[in-house]
Amino acid sequence: MTLVVPGGPGTFSTRAAGPAGTAAGTAARGRPTALPAWPLASVLAFYPAWWALGLGVLIFPIMAAPMLVLLLRRHAAGRPLRLPPGFAWWLLFLTAVVVSVAALGADPSGTVVEAAADRLVAVVYRLSLYASLTVLLVYAGNLTEAELPRRRLVKLLGWLFVITVLGGLLGMVAGRFEFTSPVEWLLPHGVRSKGFVQSLVHPYAAQIMDLVGGDKPRPAAPWGYTNTWGNNFCLLMGWLVVAAFASGRRGAKLFALLCLAVSIVPAVVSLNRGLWIGIGVVVLYVAVRYVLMGRIWIVPAVLFAAAALVVALVATPLGDTVTARLDNGKSNGVRSFLIERAIDGFADSPVIGYGSTRNTMGGRNSIAVGESSECERCGNFTVGGNGQFWQLMFAHGTVGTVAYLGFFAYGLWRFRRDRTPIGIAGSAAIVSSFSAMLWYNSLATPLVFMFLAYALLWRNEIEGDGT
Repeated sequence: MTLVVPGGPGTFSTRAAGPAGTAAGTAARGRPTALPAWPLASVLAFYPAWWALGLGVLIFPIMAAPMLVLLLRRHAAGRPLRLPPGFAWWLLFLTAVVVSVAALGADPSGTVVEAAADRLVAVVYRLSLYASLTVLLVYAGNLTEAELPRRRLVKLLGWLFVITVLGGLLGMVAGRFEFTSPVEWLLPHGVRSKGFVQSLVHPYAAQIMDLVGGDKPRPAAPWGYTNTWGNNFCLLMGWLVVAAFASGRRGAKLFALLCLAVSIVPAVVSLNRGLWIGIGVVVLYVAVRYVLMGRIWIVPAVLFAAAALVVALVATPLGDTVTARLDNGKSNGVRSFLIERAIDGFADSPVIGYGSTRNTMGGRNSIAVGESSECERCGNFTVGGNGQFWQLMFAHGTVGTVAYLGFFAYGLWRFRRDRTPIGIAGSAAIVSSFSAMLWYNSLATPLVFMFLAYALLWRNEIEGDGT
């Protein structure tokens, strides 16, 4: 006989009833209960290899399978399964995502008419990612210090910031670098030639765009899109600092500072205004937290860094790049157009939304202006593709939007007293995601790093002060 009993706040455990010497008790004790670190650590440590192989974000649903099996095996062996604080909010969001599929066949005003079945592929893709990343969150939070120390997880996240910077430099010097991945080679031509599939399996260094006059490369490797590259830059930058200073080694600290200094170059060249805002949000948040802790030294340190940045911009061509981008807001009109469409769609279906994004009929100036071989960006824009917040509103309505925001807002409130470096870096990452959702979408890797920040905050609460 098996009893299901509460295992404390945020836990769920199964224990075999009867004497300890019974067959059920012996079987439970004989099963492996340790969670190996490899399903999570290998994804992070070898992400450049997964990207080069053509797996990229596909590695997350692939690795979610062994994570789920290992979690269920440990639970069956009688070990408590912890759930993240505020998990009810996230379950409500997942429920809203599923329920909103009922509106998949609706065609809001001004959007391209399609059958619900034609929109199903994108919906299944998002659902699989949300589900697999939920498993990743639970798995990361259930790992113990003996299985995967928090310090090691922080190092892995810091390593990915280094990879982001290297990818940015690659995009600068070899913007047209791309290659056919092994996974891409294995796919039938009719499948791999589709734009959606290409975005998943075809590695390239940068996106080539005309934003300031003439086509210029904007760093994207290894995250697929320039906007995702910028989003992940903000989510990961704090972990390199935490990892370096926790090591206590002068070489590690100097390397971190050098990496941050070098990272400014691809950050500016990316022409990514959202990234520039995100860096400011992270720095301001960290500075305020330190001031509230009485560490006033952070103020002159930030002022010195800001002055050094200004000098670098004035003394190098980077300043001209920033000025050119601020003077050329070509994307402003498109973003405003899509925000209006998202708000209109939300007003028409405020509770459950429309289940997914939609393509606009034509462009922002005329319904007759559409995408063509001569002008791929002239029309048929994606409503909900210009920021996670707008996608939540349009695709999942009030319920999905409130639940999604509620989960991360609850985490910020719950862990607000964590003054450790992990606590401040994790909170800063989540805060940056709140600003980023106005212009960036979260699936898939940004949500991975938001979840891992959440998991580190959660484990800090369980296991005591972190790094």
